[in-house]
Amino acid sequence: MPFSGKATYTAGSALPEIAEDVSDLVGINSPFDTPLLDALGDPARAARSTVHEWLEDALLPNTDTLTPQTLTDPEVIDSFVVTDAARFRVGDQLRVRGSDEVMLVSALPGANTLQVERGYGATTPAALAVGQVVEILGNAALEGDDASAARFTSRVRKANYTQIFSATVEVSGSELAVRQLGLADEMDYQKQQRTRELLRDLENSVINGRSAAAEPQGGMTARRTMRGILSFITTHRFAPGQGGFPAGTALSEVQLNAALRAIWKSSSAQVDLIVVGAGQKRAINQFVSTNRRFTPDGEIFKDLVSVYESDFGLCRILLTRWVPAGSVLLLDSTRIEVMPLAGRSFHYKPLASTGDKDSGQLIGEYTLELRNENAHGVITGLSE
Repeated sequence: MPFSGKATYTAGSALPEIAEDVSDLVGINSPFDTPLLDALGDPARAARSTVHEWLEDALLPNTDTLTPQTLTDPEVIDSFVVTDAARFRVGDQLRVRGSDEVMLVSALPGANTLQVERGYGATTPAALAVGQVVEILGNAALEGDDASAARFTSRVRKANYTQIFSATVEVSGSELAVRQLGLADEMDYQKQQRTRELLRDLENSVINGRSAAAEPQGGMTARRTMRGILSFITTHRFAPGQGGFPAGTALSEVQLNAALRAIWKSSSAQVDLIVVGAGQKRAINQFVSTNRRFTPDGEIFKDLVSVYESDFGLCRILLTRWVPAGSVLLLDSTRIEVMPLAGRSFHYKPLASTGDKDSGQLIGEYTLELRNENAHGVITGLSE
């Protein structure tokens, strides 16, 4: 063959005999991590119906509130009105929160009125005021007395609904036959991509989902959606400067501790997850910024708080993209489960072929069980 003088640098890729140089890799940079689902782990059981229910109970309350009334001689009055006298029994020792005085219930004359012995046990009577919280210290029964009337609480059913997550995959026969760059099987690749998307959407729905106000159980024309964590939490919702919560739109350690303390005071919950977005994660990192010390030889600047330990528990801090801006979730993970409907965890279902193509559906049906909503909390209204 005679010398032609051709060179690749003069003709470029236009020469037909030069093979294309394409890396056998596919780069993906879309977020698909699910830190909350990973932290919660697999559920202990599956849901058995599209309407998933669970039972909740509570102990008999041991506090009440003084209601609006005329409190003449507030330091010597021996009867007053509370919100619910059924919480009390003769023989209960009482203390008004913030006072050292102890009182003893001597009679329950009715109309939510308590008859008490003031200054019990040589304590000093204190002035009473409307709105004060009355705590029941305990009951003292008489020796040899008849049994008192039984008291009990009623268990309450709570419910959520399953939500179907699905995506269709379709690949032509020709696409399946040709050799692909960066992958061995186009159908498997499409399954993998759609599964990542469905898991991403599941975590987002677990946090932010809402069920329909009408026909939440769904039907042929009504889509069934599950309630997310934020829609369940009603008791412990904190906002800067409201209801005695510390002011300031930049998340502070004082605010975080105030929220954890409020949850601890009213429940036996153990908050162990603090779930935040990027802005609040940076704010938590700043809690220790003024206490950092560096040596002249130090070459690594560490600005990270992954675990927060306070008097009210040890909490892992999770960074997720799906918490609303300006919000912090405080969760007891032992009371949360993301569960599939039995036999309906994410799986691939081939569809009948209608031509020169393979098609199928990725499908999964899940619900959220969040027990005892007052075991969790949320701080909102923070700046990003």
